[in-house]
Amino acid sequence: MTDHTRTHPSALRRFLDGQSSAGLVLMGAAAAALIIANSPLGPGYEALLHVYVGPLSLAHWINDALMAVFFLLVGLEIKRELLDGQLSSWSRRVLPGIAAAGGMIVPALAFAALNQGASLRGWAIPAATDIAFALGVISLLGKRVPASLRIFLTALAIIDDLGAVIIIAFFYTANLSIIDLAGAAAVVAILIGINRYGVRSLAPYLLLGALLWVLVFRSGIHATLAGVVLALTIPMDRTPSRPDCETRSPLHRLEHFLHLPVGFLIVPIFGLANAGVPVLSLPAEALTAPVTLGVALGLLVGKVVGVFGLSMLAIRIGLADAPAHAGRLQMLGIAFLCGIGFTMSLFITLLAFPGDALLQSEAKIGILAGSFLAGAIGYAILRWAKPENRSSYP
Repeated sequence: MTDHTRTHPSALRRFLDGQSSAGLVLMGAAAAALIIANSPLGPGYEALLHVYVGPLSLAHWINDALMAVFFLLVGLEIKRELLDGQLSSWSRRVLPGIAAAGGMIVPALAFAALNQGASLRGWAIPAATDIAFALGVISLLGKRVPASLRIFLTALAIIDDLGAVIIIAFFYTANLSIIDLAGAAAVVAILIGINRYGVRSLAPYLLLGALLWVLVFRSGIHATLAGVVLALTIPMDRTPSRPDCETRSPLHRLEHFLHLPVGFLIVPIFGLANAGVPVLSLPAEALTAPVTLGVALGLLVGKVVGVFGLSMLAIRIGLADAPAHAGRLQMLGIAFLCGIGFTMSLFITLLAFPGDALLQSEAKIGILAGSFLAGAIGYAILRWAKPENRSSYP
């Protein structure tokens, strides 16, 4: 390894390291939220979230505005990986794509099997994977997890995020305002125009992005999707310059700038604001309610069956190669880590059950229980599993 490589680690390495550390911070925020919600501070915690700051409550500022920045980063990562990263060719997309599809479809079916009526709106809650949380667990394992599996998990989670964005856009959209949608479309057209014209300063994109957020917020589509749309219009060079160079493309500059505040501030704030479930004050039947069980089993069982089952099938019939130096047991451990569905699952819960505190609490209990068990089992498997020196399985 050269001195230059040690001084300037790869973009993927910096991404994985940052996400792993952010996952540990998120774990702490989730634990703090649970402790506060079930302590004498609980009522004050709930009241604070409903305090209005200007036109919106604090909870809405967090869930609609701050999370739009999170989705902006998600969109930037999706675009970069599709154009010039781990998902830039079909051969690289096959295995994580199949695994991600299985990891979304099977948990949704597991939830639907236990729910009907109004609660069925939560079918997408267990379909999401929290990449920061999952990589946080992997970071505790050090070199026991091959680099190929970290890359596989990252690619899978990015495709998973893309699927979640599509689900939110098509299934969790309220009544639409045609005027505001037309205004949003006009702003997007301008963003595309300045991209084609060669504008590389981020300021015009971010100013127009703020206007786009307002119009999308008023249109009935969830405002966070404005972040994804904005990300797709920001210019990106296929081959970025050195990490320390000021001539990096706008997309790389913005992505680099957002990683720290999103990973270490925005997502932990979201977790702190939404993971606090007053378990002690809930009726006992909430622990075994269909929503609770549907989410927990979707994450703990559905994710494993979908991710591991379809991955093994794709490898067995020759559609894709197995990650290098990764054994079946390690693949199973990664599949369990995909059952950690914290951030995006909590977000979809708010969209699926707006105004229904009981259903939200049941879903959150399922998310916390399913994610904790999946993470613990995945950690235990990866802790003791041994790698294989083959890139395919017989």
